[in-house]
Amino acid sequence: MNLDLKNKQAIVCGSTQGIGKAIAMELANMGAAVTLVARNEEALKATKQELSCDAGQLHAYLCVDFSKPEELKQIVEAYLQRQPGVHILVNNTGGPPSGPIASAKTEEFLSAFNNHLICNHILAQACIEHMKNAKYGRIINIISTSVKAPLPNLGVSNTIRAAVANWSKTLANELGKFNITVNNVLPGATATGRLKTIIENKATKTGHAQEEVTNEMLAEIPMGRFAEASEIANAVAFLASPAASYINGINLPVDGGRTSNL
Repeated sequence: MNLDLKNKQAIVCGSTQGIGKAIAMELANMGAAVTLVARNEEALKATKQELSCDAGQLHAYLCVDFSKPEELKQIVEAYLQRQPGVHILVNNTGGPPSGPIASAKTEEFLSAFNNHLICNHILAQACIEHMKNAKYGRIINIISTSVKAPLPNLGVSNTIRAAVANWSKTLANELGKFNITVNNVLPGATATGRLKTIIENKATKTGHAQEEVTNEMLAEIPMGRFAEASEIANAVAFLASPAASYINGINLPVDGGRTSNL
C-alpha cells in the first residue's frame, strides 16, 4: 500500500495546535512538504521547527486570519504563484461558539459561513489548477459528526458544517475526473485544548463538576475514551495518500463509534 507523500506539497489550515498540528506533523512524517496556515506567526514558526524534514522537504507557513477572506485570497494566490504545485489541501478551522439555534444572532451565521465555507472555497479554487496539472489532488475538510446527526447546543455549527459537507460533495462530483478527490473527516470528541474549554464551559453553565461532565461525554462513546489528535491525523493522512485514490465524496467519522447512525 502506497502511503508515500515524498515530493508532494500540502497546505494545512489551523495547523499550530490540536488536530491541525497533528495532521501537519503526520503529513511531514510521510514525506510531504507542508505549508502551515494560521493567524499566530510565533506559533507558526514554532510548529514549522517541529516538522520532520527526513525526506529533504522544505516547509513554509502563511500567517492569515480567516475572518478576512479577501486578505486570505490575496496571500494564498500570491504564494501559489511562487509554488511549483499543490497536491494536498486540508481545510481545518475552529468551530463556531456553542449555543441553541433559536437564540443565535444572524451575524454568528454570517461569520461562521465566511470562516468555514467561503475560506474553504477560496483555498480550493486557488489549488485546483495546480492539482489538475499534477494529475493528483486531495482536498480534505475537517468538519464534525454533526453533518450526520446534529449535536445539541451547537446550532450555528450544525448549520454551517452541513453547508460545508454539501459543498464538498458537489466539488467531489465535479473534480473526480481530474484525479482530484474531495472528502470530509468528522472528528468525535478529541483530547485537545478545545475539548478542555468545552468541558469547562459546560461545567460552569450546569453547575456540575468537570469530572462529571467528562464522564457524561465518555458514556456516549462506545470505546470509552476521547480520541487523540494523532488518530484523526492518521485518517486524514490516509485520505491524502496514493492508497486512497478511489475514495471520493465521503464523510468519514472518526469518533470511536459515538455517532448513532451509519
